[in-house]
Amino acid sequence: MAPASIAPVSIAPVSIDERLEQVRAGLDRISPQEAYEGFQAGELLLVDTRYAELRERDGLIPGALVIERNELEWRLDPLGSHRAAAITSHDQRLVIFCNEGYASSLAVQSLLQLGLHRATDLIGGFQAWRSAGLPVVDADSVPDPVTKPIA
Repeated sequence: MAPASIAPVSIAPVSIDERLEQVRAGLDRISPQEAYEGFQAGELLLVDTRYAELRERDGLIPGALVIERNELEWRLDPLGSHRAAAITSHDQRLVIFCNEGYASSLAVQSLLQLGLHRATDLIGGFQAWRSAGLPVVDADSVPDPVTKPIA
């Protein structure tokens, strides 16, 4: 039996700014203060998608999971064999952040498509968190912030 072919999907081109606006229209984004309070109350997980150079330069949010963008779906899929140990269900409230809050909005859309229906992102990203005077530690003070897969 021959493999089924997939018909190409025709999508009208849009600018990245238009795409970002479309994605954000469907998100309930969260402010740094709201994220901090929810994190302190144990109501959500913070997930840092920034690359190593930014984490080393600017520091880390204490307790946030560090999962770089290129591994995000694999580490956060509750059904996946490479999921992070902290990921236990599709019902977890996840707040994804990047450096300034642009890439994280696009990443959340992908997570929503995996069924992580409570995923959202941090308005303004790490820079807004830091500007709000919320806790940040030097990257050197955390031995290994990168999450490991479930064995």
